[in-house]
Amino acid sequence: MIVIVDYGLGNLGSIKNMLQFIGFDAVISSDKEQISAAGKLILPGVGSFDQGMNNLNERGLIPVLNQRVLTDKVPILGICLGMQLLGMKSEEGIRPGLSWIDLESKKFNSTDYKSFPVPHLGWDYVSAPEQGNKLLKGFDEETRFYFAHSYFVKCSNRNEVVLEADYIHKFDAAVLKGHIAGVQFHPEKSHRFGMQLLTNFISEF
Repeated sequence: MIVIVDYGLGNLGSIKNMLQFIGFDAVISSDKEQISAAGKLILPGVGSFDQGMNNLNERGLIPVLNQRVLTDKVPILGICLGMQLLGMKSEEGIRPGLSWIDLESKKFNSTDYKSFPVPHLGWDYVSAPEQGNKLLKGFDEETRFYFAHSYFVKCSNRNEVVLEADYIHKFDAAVLKGHIAGVQFHPEKSHRFGMQLLTNFISEF
């Protein structure tokens, strides 16, 4: 069972619809029993870092997520804010993140808002520092995704960075630590590229 974790933020329905379109059933849930039974987890998110962590805490979801991800090794995909929550902290707030991956979220600082407005909205090409990663199966140099964010992540372990993008400067677009994956872009809005990435996550992990 694929569970899209509902903590009050994110394009939950869009992700579920995209998964159904490519042939995978998923449930949207904040129920701890369903999360405990999941074979795959997706942590979406649109909003602020502290609000995301507060919502997870208020719903009592952090202990069950820690159990499933850290102890049971259930694959999880963090999307946009969900990716940022996988890390240690963010310049956007004061709360600690889930701390599953050693990364921090930092704000885009543009000196040219005409050419590089913030938030970063729209399609951008991505590049892979190393090839052969199972999350990237079927991709090539023309791969691009849809982004919508004002904060970007910086991963301490460069071996865990699987995709980079360039807006104002290079930033980490996707990270992977074992069974824990995170993407800054929105696969549910990224047409065939997003379909391929979600298929890879469900099928290869």
